[in-house]
Amino acid sequence: MKNRPFIVFFLSLITVVSSLPSLYAQPHPLAKLPSSTAIEVEMIKSAEVSVPAEFQIALYENLIQELEKKGEFRQVYREGDRNIAGDADIIVVHAKITGFKKGSEMARQVTTVSGETSIVVQCQFTDRKGRVLLERGIEGKVRFFGDNLKATSDFAKKASNISHDALSLHQAKSQSDKTTSEELPG
Repeated sequence: MKNRPFIVFFLSLITVVSSLPSLYAQPHPLAKLPSSTAIEVEMIKSAEVSVPAEFQIALYENLIQELEKKGEFRQVYREGDRNIAGDADIIVVHAKITGFKKGSEMARQVTTVSGETSIVVQCQFTDRKGRVLLERGIEGKVRFFGDNLKATSDFAKKASNISHDALSLHQAKSQSDKTTSEELPG
């Protein structure tokens, strides 16, 4: 019975502390909303460089997944999606593999100096009319531990970050086109 006030105090303290996370779980007023622009990812091509099919498919799928996860675009379309026909505000990603070096997972485990896998992809971001917004060479690597396909995830993360720059350029060009068309006598 002597410990009763202590137990009541301790239980009250636990109740207060456990309710704190719910107080802070309110949505942030400056939460990032997707833009009104959509993006289409074309299948990644590899005409000049011999790349295993699993790498080519993983590049494509990981890029789509990263763009969706980033949430900057209203919609992420795959090449050939029929729903894209009615969408006027869109950025298209054209990608071509320009370099590939398949490393060795075994060598990476033994030494950190050799066994690196790298893949270089030339990415071109265009608007619906085919005007180039941004063009960059992006390299995906796996240097230390992990599966060779981790290089495709590294590429996808870098490409989705660069897509933000393409979106900014697209929005600036769209705004410029609007003001130009408003200034023209009609």
